[in-house]
Amino acid sequence: MAKIHRSYRLSRRQTLRIGVGALTALVITALAKSKVLSYLIYPMTIDQKLQSSQRRSFRVVGKNSLKQRARAKGLIYGALPHIDSPIFDPNPQLKSTFVREFDLVVAGFYWSVTRPTVDTFNFKETDYFAKFAAKNKLLLRGHPLIWSLAIPDWLPATLTKQNAKKIFTNHIETVVKRYKGKMHSWDVVNEAINVKDGRTDGLRKSVWLDVLGPNYIEMAFRIAARTDPKALLVYNEGELEYNEEHQQGVLKLLERLKAKGTPVAALGVQSHLWGNRFDLNYKKFGKFLKNVADLGLKIMITELDVIDKDLPLDIAKRDRLVAIAYEDYLNTVLAEKAVIAVVNWGFTDRHNWITPSIPRQDGAPARPLPFDTNLQPKLAWNAIARALDRAPKR
Repeated sequence: MAKIHRSYRLSRRQTLRIGVGALTALVITALAKSKVLSYLIYPMTIDQKLQSSQRRSFRVVGKNSLKQRARAKGLIYGALPHIDSPIFDPNPQLKSTFVREFDLVVAGFYWSVTRPTVDTFNFKETDYFAKFAAKNKLLLRGHPLIWSLAIPDWLPATLTKQNAKKIFTNHIETVVKRYKGKMHSWDVVNEAINVKDGRTDGLRKSVWLDVLGPNYIEMAFRIAARTDPKALLVYNEGELEYNEEHQQGVLKLLERLKAKGTPVAALGVQSHLWGNRFDLNYKKFGKFLKNVADLGLKIMITELDVIDKDLPLDIAKRDRLVAIAYEDYLNTVLAEKAVIAVVNWGFTDRHNWITPSIPRQDGAPARPLPFDTNLQPKLAWNAIARALDRAPKR
């Protein structure tokens, strides 16, 4: 049996309790404590940023929803509907707000939920969102088919180099076949790059790399493509905004995949922004997106939110800084016409992963999303709307 490092999996209790947002939180919280996202020397302070933005009004023209504004530019606007639970909470306003504002719904397909044992699958949660999408004429997006985290206990205990390909192939074929013809897009592979792991190819050390080798990424895309040729197949990655080394690692991976004829159609850019980081080089980031587009790939902004951990307690100031982060970022990414969709990681502050996972020292709840806890649009909504209105048509 291949030796599988324990850090590649979650305990049974964790997998039972963990939700979609919490899975993201495991990764982002770790990064928050690392040198990757440590607080460096920023171009300006928070007070200076507020001062410099005083003339920005965030005024929005018209009453169109976010999805209507996106449609006018040939874009898709979507969201993960719920962070704390795979199912909507009972408040009917939550569903009605989602349907009014968004064109696309994200469903979580983590192995820890969909594959409880080697011989069984659990589609209760994902079927719920497939039905919700169909009923409300929304696009459906699946996240992710293959990831080295959020895997059940049985996988590392069972996996060997001899049986890995069979388990891997069976999982992708079973999941994708069940939703064939219903999916707008799949995150086929999630977060496979980590240049700090020291490999010459930049790949992250993982359970799949151990047992299948570096070709597991190409293999996953080919299995998904032959099972559902019509779904958009996406490679999804984080840490791209502030880390040029990571950008280059991802770009080289995409170049290798394209050179082999791998059916990867798009790059997913997670976009968990930090509201107190003003060192994002938008010119260089725009160039990175252009380099991705030049490979013939589409781009999706897949997990957009703004982490407000170290922003002021004052809600007016905090909401303004969050809105600034949204507008500045979206102005850059939407200028690239290869960007076809923007997806929020949650949509209301009532259900967000940041409050429990990256808590503020003052204990105040996070305000990272376009709608507040009462489902009222915030300044962030205005910022997103303005960026969509400003975006060139596709």
